[in-house]
Amino acid sequence: MTQIPILIATRNAHKAQEIAAILPPEYKVSTLLDLPDAPDVEETGHTFAANARLKAEGISAVFSGLVLADDSGLCVDTLNGAPGVLSARYAGEHGQDADNNAKLLRELSVLRGWAPFPARFVCALSLAENGREIAHFCGTVEGRITLHPRGLQGFGYDPLFVPQGYTCTMAELPAAAKNAISHRGNALRQFADWIRCRSSRFEY
Repeated sequence: MTQIPILIATRNAHKAQEIAAILPPEYKVSTLLDLPDAPDVEETGHTFAANARLKAEGISAVFSGLVLADDSGLCVDTLNGAPGVLSARYAGEHGQDADNNAKLLRELSVLRGWAPFPARFVCALSLAENGREIAHFCGTVEGRITLHPRGLQGFGYDPLFVPQGYTCTMAELPAAAKNAISHRGNALRQFADWIRCRSSRFEY
């Protein structure tokens, strides 16, 4: 089988592992963890799609081949869409899951009368080559926030998010079950379908 090399523009090991698990085996996946000299791209966009595009175009301007960037997060209706694009740094420092979850619980605890708290995970993907976006995709999963975190799987806000139609949190689902319904899984399947139709164009 001829593999299609693709660079995932992330240093988040959890996210990289999840993406590699969801993508079909015809992709040869590498990440910024494999490229310690890769530049940092400032996420100055006001939407998930804008930030994904900034990362994909910024990294693909430096490295040849296909670059796929993800920007994703949690949007809670009761908080007017927050944490939104600030999901990873909601409590101030990037990537501190426990602090981000604690802040979200504090903010929702004073709004108990508004429960249940409808929310959704959103994932925007941008595919770029030679510094230019060539395709973009978006996946979502609807659900609600529980004030009682449960589960040890997943990462981020997974212990607080109960997907629509489920009674367990994302963090209580096995990885394969989560990937089958997740925002990232939905977006990646769109990407895989799109690129499969153009596979001869991207085989190196």
